[in-house]
Amino acid sequence: MNRSVLVLLLVAVVLSSCQQKKQAQSSESKENLASYQEAFRPQYHFTPESNWMNDPNGLVYENGTYHLFYQYYPEDIVWGPMHWGHAVSKDLISWEHLPIALFPDELGYIFSGSAVLDQENSSGLGSEEHPPLIAVYTYHDPKGAEEGAADFQYQGLAYSLDHGLSWKKYHQNPIIPNTNALKDFRDPKVFWNTQLQAWTIALVAGDHLQLWKSNNLLDWEFLSEFGRDQGAHGGVWECPDIFEMEIEGSQQKKWVVLISINPGAPNGGSGTQYFVGDFDGTTFTTDQKTTKWIDLGTDNYAGVTYNGTEGQRLFIGWMSNWSYALKTPTKKWRSAMTLPRVLSLTSVNGDYVLSSYPVEAVQSIVDQQGERSFEVPTKASKTISDHSLSQSKIAFKANNSFDLKFQNKKGEVLLISVSNPTARIEINRSNSGVVDFSEQFFSVMEADFMNQTQNEFELFIDKSSLELFINKGARVMTLRVFNTEDFESLEFENTSDSVLEVNALSISPIQGIWN
Repeated sequence: MNRSVLVLLLVAVVLSSCQQKKQAQSSESKENLASYQEAFRPQYHFTPESNWMNDPNGLVYENGTYHLFYQYYPEDIVWGPMHWGHAVSKDLISWEHLPIALFPDELGYIFSGSAVLDQENSSGLGSEEHPPLIAVYTYHDPKGAEEGAADFQYQGLAYSLDHGLSWKKYHQNPIIPNTNALKDFRDPKVFWNTQLQAWTIALVAGDHLQLWKSNNLLDWEFLSEFGRDQGAHGGVWECPDIFEMEIEGSQQKKWVVLISINPGAPNGGSGTQYFVGDFDGTTFTTDQKTTKWIDLGTDNYAGVTYNGTEGQRLFIGWMSNWSYALKTPTKKWRSAMTLPRVLSLTSVNGDYVLSSYPVEAVQSIVDQQGERSFEVPTKASKTISDHSLSQSKIAFKANNSFDLKFQNKKGEVLLISVSNPTARIEINRSNSGVVDFSEQFFSVMEADFMNQTQNEFELFIDKSSLELFINKGARVMTLRVFNTEDFESLEFENTSDSVLEVNALSISPIQGIWN
């Protein structure tokens, strides 16, 4: 065969192969993108590509990247043998899915935990040039649990020398064995304790918090415990966190402890309480008399904060509730994460309030629209039509009492009722769409808030979720809503005896993050 003809044939084959590869990649990309258009799939919240997800794990910022690990079962859309799923982001908004980070092994399933950069290589598992990322997690032995043993949970460690892309289990796991046969001994949160100049782990043991310390992340000794007689105890304590915060407007600092509990939340099922107090490096104490909740909606659970973000305390929660999480009406995937939030601590009349508010980067995907103001006479209403309601940020200020109704052509209604001057809010999702998948899908949730002359309301609505921030996050309510068509109208109904003033109303579409 003529050499030039042969070359032409080879070129044609290579071009054909490249074209086929591009077509295959394009087809796969379109398939993945199409999956993110399925019913109830959030468009700007993190969700797994497929299958089951619950607690956020190993939140750590390292090498310019935010890591989000999470409880994951890759075989089904219900809970199963737990792995650590993995995603990364440069801005906490757009996420890249990565391969599974941690798999179950002979010691058990990989339950919740945390991650930290061992910058000084105190563990000896890396080097000065390549300090290791350290993941500390709970092993759950399913055989021991099934047989009724009490010591089926204990703490393990894995490390990465390539910025979290691959992981190796520590060869002498477990690093904290369950020598006292404590049931529900889990969810370690590791941090650098400047007061002791040592590593510290917070973990839970049934109904209370334990603190442990180590110089090398490998050998641990017990320090203290907290909470046997404080806080809510309607269920098992889970997913602890402990960190120091400066009180806004002052130079005073306090320590905050987060504890998730299931069941026992004020609106049913799962919720996360917080304590504000003091930590001397060994023991946490608080004078707090009442139980406080980081979110009074029904769908913010197991939330923890990032390690490695100096100057900001960043929080992500699991946007679901164990009372019905296994039954929510999705087909390919199940569960979502909340928007990433910045935590802040304020003192109000001698009482400490932990606020949470979406990170600034969220505004980069909000197509900010113009504002309008209007008045609604007593016992009257005003309806606004907008096709972007189900993927938008809605912001406004209002006085008096009013009902806010989201409605679609199918007659599905999400009702938010604000009562002044009692400063109470009620959200009713009983007629909001698909609600019959579980008898435990709580229809009505209530909360109080700190009243102002004009209260500021910001609602982030995505497919199947609502996050409501009142007065910059001093009160937050997060919930799932499974309306079967997009909401198209927003009605303000004045339920007070005087004119309702609605100021600075904006309805701003939010861009999707998966395309």
